[in-house]
Amino acid sequence: MTQLKPATYVHGTALKCGVLVVNLGTPDAPTSSAVRKYLAEFLSDSRVVEIPKPLWMLILHGIILRTRPAKSAKKYASVWTSSGSPLMVWSQKQTQLLQGALGEALRAQGIDPAQMKVALGMRYGNPSIASAMDALAAAGCDRILILPLYPQYSSSTTASVNDAVFAHVGKMRNAPALRTMRGYHDDPRFIGALAKHVNQYWQTHGRPDALVLSFHGVPKFSLDKGDPYHCLCHKTARLLTEQLQVAPKVLTTFQSRFGRAEWLKPYTSDVLTELGRAKTGRVDVFCPGFPADCLETLEEIAMEGKETFQHAGGQQFHYIPALNDNSTWISAFTEIALEQLSGWIHPNDSDKDLLNQKVKARELGASQ
Repeated sequence: MTQLKPATYVHGTALKCGVLVVNLGTPDAPTSSAVRKYLAEFLSDSRVVEIPKPLWMLILHGIILRTRPAKSAKKYASVWTSSGSPLMVWSQKQTQLLQGALGEALRAQGIDPAQMKVALGMRYGNPSIASAMDALAAAGCDRILILPLYPQYSSSTTASVNDAVFAHVGKMRNAPALRTMRGYHDDPRFIGALAKHVNQYWQTHGRPDALVLSFHGVPKFSLDKGDPYHCLCHKTARLLTEQLQVAPKVLTTFQSRFGRAEWLKPYTSDVLTELGRAKTGRVDVFCPGFPADCLETLEEIAMEGKETFQHAGGQQFHYIPALNDNSTWISAFTEIALEQLSGWIHPNDSDKDLLNQKVKARELGASQ
């Protein structure tokens, strides 16, 4: 039997809307021990690795977690900043900016911005989804929107987030109303922010001979089993290409392959090698599936990708940074959130009404 958490509701309290911004997560430090802990949680998710659990646990704990953490820790160390993990830094910044922008939107409607609370939760690592949900509940949020930093839906990302959210809500006595968001891969505001960001980069740095749009890969069997992620990535790439001004040759690729199984193709590393061998003068790489810079963009693309391209004979390599705190992206993210919150935002009762509610509740025997 599930042990339910004590209710936090207090009569006469002004209730709030909550937004839970979710990203993948990051180790707490660029060390072998921290990376091992992070990978153990990440790679134990059955939506991430679809191998029979008993067999996979033997492989994970018997081989992978004995060898991979040290190698991965070196990679994390190469991009770690004085403020911490880039993914954490940018995700926190985006969460703070969203809080402020939503507050301004509420103020424009004559609603107290304090009625909106935004929190960041990571699917793996800290701050956890559970801790973020508890923080929102403690703040009085009885309605919570789950807003993933995954533009393109996948079972291994967005659906896994929903699993974690509902598993935690299943332990809450005073459970909030929930709304989940599938994604925004083709939202005109998101596509517009991507296009403006790339065009601004080109205005400063000139245009390349080829643009590679690199998305995080998934095993090919996920596509065969009906996961729409592959199609959603291609749609994002097509819509972005249509909006770019005088776009160069554009190629859509997939990165971050893990293990020996076939993943979505073409692989980013293979395409960069081919472009290098063709003596391409300049290639730019942009990652439209990563709103925040992270290990996969800063190390795998900006460092390893550059080395792959130039070692094969290519000349100039440019990595176009993720959207991060781009103002157009924050505005788009805010509008997307407001759209999803439709019908949930309304003025609270007055202080007098709230006090009356508390008095009446106590008259009926309520303790708080």
